[in-house]
Amino acid sequence: MAEKPGIAIVGAGMMGAGIAATAALAGNKVSLFDAVPARAAAAVAVAAGHLRQLAAGGLVAEADAVAAAARLHALPDLAAAVAGAWWVIEAISEDLAAKQAVFAALEGLVGSEVLLTSNTSGLRITDIVRDVRGRGRTATTHFWFPAHLVPLVEIVMNADTEPEVAERLRQTLLGWGKAPVVVQKDLPGQLANRILQAVIREATAIVESGLASAADVDTAVKMGMGLRFPAWGPLEHVDTVGLKLCAAVQQTVLPGLCNEPRPVVLFDRLLSEGKCGVACGEGFHDWNRRSHAELVAERDRFLMAALRLLGRGVPAAAVLTPERSTVNN
Repeated sequence: MAEKPGIAIVGAGMMGAGIAATAALAGNKVSLFDAVPARAAAAVAVAAGHLRQLAAGGLVAEADAVAAAARLHALPDLAAAVAGAWWVIEAISEDLAAKQAVFAALEGLVGSEVLLTSNTSGLRITDIVRDVRGRGRTATTHFWFPAHLVPLVEIVMNADTEPEVAERLRQTLLGWGKAPVVVQKDLPGQLANRILQAVIREATAIVESGLASAADVDTAVKMGMGLRFPAWGPLEHVDTVGLKLCAAVQQTVLPGLCNEPRPVVLFDRLLSEGKCGVACGEGFHDWNRRSHAELVAERDRFLMAALRLLGRGVPAAAVLTPERSTVNN
């Protein structure tokens, strides 16, 4: 695969590494920059590990994974990292002032034709690029974690984003094997996070009310709606069973659903008890008794199996065909 024009990623955390692996697999030279140079070098190693995982999982040829890893470069200087890039993706932590500073620096380093996007998951791109003069070439490109496995990318337009820019991003991401969606209003939570937060709010409220345990809530989602969602979206479900039936169900169920405009009380109680999640050893689940590493491995195995079935998530040119396959599935 011939090397394509450069992609620069500013911010070399978990998201930066996954995005870098995806971009490199699509044939792009990828430059990674981080304010802490050691993090950029570490992210290159993580991204290379992602590529090996894709090869081991039977999603791409090993030779393509090796070639993609060679396209990854950690650079200690921001100007050098963005030189020659046609698209710069900001992927630093969710700090509005810090993101604004990155975009201010980028505007002074790249030409007006270079696209500037943020990987923000919760902030508005309108606020991030508030002081950028050329806002027409800016947007959010929110890759979902883990970025090298989950196909979804939300392209969020601000009021000034040029439609041609959104379409160019969409077409590029399609070529990367992603499933981009264009979000035409810049609201907190974008598109998919708004749906996810509604699910989390109701799931938490169910546990708080005593209707079911956290374990049973997770099982209900994973083994019910979650299992069919990759091939059966919620609105496809509505059309299938009929709007009349769904309207009747909503008439009965919606009045009893949680509609609190703030995190439900259970979050405050768990946090006050020092139960912040995996990092603290306990949250809704006791991670001293369960292996989080095994759960992550199970998630990744499932995602790779789903990607093989759906034929998504990696560039078409890198997908293993029977004649290229060297992995027994």
